[in-house]
Amino acid sequence: MYFKFTFCPIILLLWASLSFAQNVNVVIHGAASIAKTDDNFVCVTLDWWPAEKCDYNQCPWGKAGILNLDLRYGALINAIKAFNPLRIKVGGSLQDNVVYKVGEVSSCPNFMKREDGLFGFSQGCLSMERWDQLNRFFNHTGVKLTFGLNALFGRNESQTEKGLWIGDWQPQNTRDFMQYTISKGYKVDSYEFGNQLSGSGMGAKVDAKQYGKDVIVLKNLVKELYAHPETQPKVLGPGGFYAEKWFNTFLEVSGQGIVDGLTHHIYNLGPGDDPNMMNKILDPSYLNQVSQTYKGVSDVVNKFRPQLGAWVSESGGALNGGSKDVSRTFADGFWYLDQMGMASTYDQKVFCRQALIGGNYGLLNATTFVPNPDYYGALLWHRLMGSTVLAVTKESDPDLRVYAHCAKKKPGVSLIFINLSKDRSFNITLSNAKPGDAGKPNYEFVGKQNREEYHLRALTGDIKDDIVCLNDVPMVQTDSEDIPAMDPKLVDASTPISIAAQSIAYVTIRDFEAPACV
Repeated sequence: MYFKFTFCPIILLLWASLSFAQNVNVVIHGAASIAKTDDNFVCVTLDWWPAEKCDYNQCPWGKAGILNLDLRYGALINAIKAFNPLRIKVGGSLQDNVVYKVGEVSSCPNFMKREDGLFGFSQGCLSMERWDQLNRFFNHTGVKLTFGLNALFGRNESQTEKGLWIGDWQPQNTRDFMQYTISKGYKVDSYEFGNQLSGSGMGAKVDAKQYGKDVIVLKNLVKELYAHPETQPKVLGPGGFYAEKWFNTFLEVSGQGIVDGLTHHIYNLGPGDDPNMMNKILDPSYLNQVSQTYKGVSDVVNKFRPQLGAWVSESGGALNGGSKDVSRTFADGFWYLDQMGMASTYDQKVFCRQALIGGNYGLLNATTFVPNPDYYGALLWHRLMGSTVLAVTKESDPDLRVYAHCAKKKPGVSLIFINLSKDRSFNITLSNAKPGDAGKPNYEFVGKQNREEYHLRALTGDIKDDIVCLNDVPMVQTDSEDIPAMDPKLVDASTPISIAAQSIAYVTIRDFEAPACV
């Protein structure tokens, strides 16, 4: 049992009241949307890493990998069910080293440390017994599943260029795996082809033209085996870091209608042992740098027009398991929730967090399954932020980040406010942009219904805390391991929206008139 707090310490309220308050007007442009996300924008990953995976003199994965995760824990089940549904991507660095024990594959080795292996490990195996267990779990918890396929199967590493894998992809093992999956009635929403093989790769790479030819083979295989279009899984790729020339070449070779969604990865905080990690997370100019990647990916999508647009299919902030001092704390939400907000404005359809569990960046503690602070931020996004993205403008203050969507449950709009400042709170008034005439003043919004507010801040006031408070109530699991109630605070609409220093707030306004949200 975990120690239960009833309320956050009163010192937080005193500290907030002593911070300098700045008045800011935020303008919501509700006449038309600027982007659309998938209804299941929030996504998490499950990774293949075994317990022996270590970085920076620590081994934080434990038994959180796909092959050894205990699927019976009530805390794990309840954490997933709370999303109703949660999109999960099964994949990660070792997925291109996984064989499926089905068809002609008879042996099923475990991952073993091997110096000359991909990412320092030997080949591993997914048995169909484990696949059965996973699918019972996914079905029970209502998961919307993306499965990352081995895109190196049948290839060999080049003798002349280190890291380059050459030859045609051999689809037989994947064919047998898909046939087994279909025979069992297991639901797969999408298949992603390979992991971080684009550009210069991570551990391994494949030439863009070769990848383009191979993804056509995969698409034809999916169309052959899944005869009915309405149950046909989508094909995603390349699931790697954006490299403009490589992405363009692969899409030119594969052509229209092959890749349904263009997937890429974001780790914009750099190595997990960077002592400057906290400063990066709180620096708005640093957070803004990744917008160039989003713009580049959006430009490629606009050029080749894959059906589903772009997905961030993996993003953990810090590389190699995350930061042990930051990723599991309240502070990480300043990066994570800002990235989801920014990605949505660039028309990214899905944002997958590495990981649900495992490493230092898991949304759940790898040992206790207790949710870390980012879990609650993600759950609120999923419940409150709809798929229609609205433009927002405000007076220039880089420490205040604001994103607006139509409310997930109509009517109204939902906003997220992220205050990076250590010593300033913000009092927010809202305006409704005058549609069609930029020269006319905006309407000051005066609401008549109470606002629904969800204020998140660290338990002790120290953003390195690993317990988050929602509206001054600590978020801790109940004795039955359920996710605690996450009720809004109803606030008089005539008052400004108050955002405390170094806090995050979601606000839903039911009577805000935004034509894009009708």
